[in-house]
Amino acid sequence: MTAIKRITSRDNPFYKSLHRISSSARERREAGQTLLDGSHLLRAFLDNGGKPKHLLLNEQAQQDAEIVALLDACVDVPQTQFEDALFAQLSELKTPNGLLALIDIPAAQVEVAHSQFALLLEDIQDPGNLGSILRSAAAAGCDAVFMSPGCADAWSPKVLRAGMGGHFALSILESADLLKVATGFTGKILAASLHARKSLYDCNLRGKLAFAIGNEGAGLSPELLTAAQQHFIIPMQGKIESLNAAAATAVCLFEASRQRL
Repeated sequence: MTAIKRITSRDNPFYKSLHRISSSARERREAGQTLLDGSHLLRAFLDNGGKPKHLLLNEQAQQDAEIVALLDACVDVPQTQFEDALFAQLSELKTPNGLLALIDIPAAQVEVAHSQFALLLEDIQDPGNLGSILRSAAAAGCDAVFMSPGCADAWSPKVLRAGMGGHFALSILESADLLKVATGFTGKILAASLHARKSLYDCNLRGKLAFAIGNEGAGLSPELLTAAQQHFIIPMQGKIESLNAAAATAVCLFEASRQRL
């Protein structure tokens, strides 16, 4: 059984390091690590072959059967218990689950030329939107997501929470030069445009495919629109002009998934 260390002081160096990782994108990038908040995210990480570096518990964690089962599945992983007040500072949840996992941020595994079904995300800045997009991408069978430097931090607690484990089924490359990605992609790149005439539902979405998705307000840059081989519009019956980025992406992904069945 793994011995559990206990930390009660906010001056503890390990606690300080964890607090920086939980609150700073720069610290996450420099450390190459992030925190998974809650049992669901850790289970998804384990189910996709991941191994945490450290498990962090609050004072009630070992009374939770689901958490105990996860601890048993990580018998050789170091465990540290924190006073509840300290643990709460590491979690963004109003009511913390009681379990956090420190992990190494997974490296992108799929090269551009080898991707079969990808997303190119340009300046998606809202963490909730980005997490929802990653969740939809994983559910629809995407293998890779390429993100411009202007996107939100994919491994922030808010994005991870909205992603609901989808991160771990995808190859995610941050700070990508999307024009280089577009050049290196050997399939067809499609982009939504309010000025397009062709409906998404009239597009052939089989074969190697990537959707280019733009900023919530500004849409895609002219350069990335030009790099796309085909533009389309999502037809709508109501009086709303457009969907938000996450909803529009989900529509595109699942129409492609339907056609590819």
